[in-house]
Amino acid sequence: MFKHLLQGLEATPWGTAVRENTWLFPTIESVHVLSLVLVVGSIMVVDLRLLNIASRRRSVKELTDEVLPWTWAAFACALITGSLLFSSSAVRYSGIWQFDAKMCMLVLAAINMGIFHLGAFRSVAQWDSHPVTPPLAAKLAGGISLTIWVIVVALGRWIGFV
Repeated sequence: MFKHLLQGLEATPWGTAVRENTWLFPTIESVHVLSLVLVVGSIMVVDLRLLNIASRRRSVKELTDEVLPWTWAAFACALITGSLLFSSSAVRYSGIWQFDAKMCMLVLAAINMGIFHLGAFRSVAQWDSHPVTPPLAAKLAGGISLTIWVIVVALGRWIGFV
């Protein structure tokens, strides 16, 4: 049944167009990669601040307020372009362990972000204005996030060579 749904996705007009058009797949893939660069780059700025490695003179709250709107816009673009790429060969992609692992890592990234925003970030006003480093929970969230996104990028590149 699941394979039937994936075959149906491939048969959609957009799945067929992306698969059969000479320039459409590489164009969408380029936009996907550029979007992912903005997603990962902006997340890394925040993560490196949480780890107290970069942007130490800026508050975490100020930095997230400035960077996260760009992150979300780029993520929406990456989601749309990634979905279009997936629709072109859904059956094949669903059988690649690197694709499955990338999707799992994206879920873990969302869980990590949710835990951070519902946990350590809720008290950001207490620890953000002091010259001390962020609390351990914030550092862990930043380190885990950095690790996850490096793995997402590596898996994404790997998919292209399978």
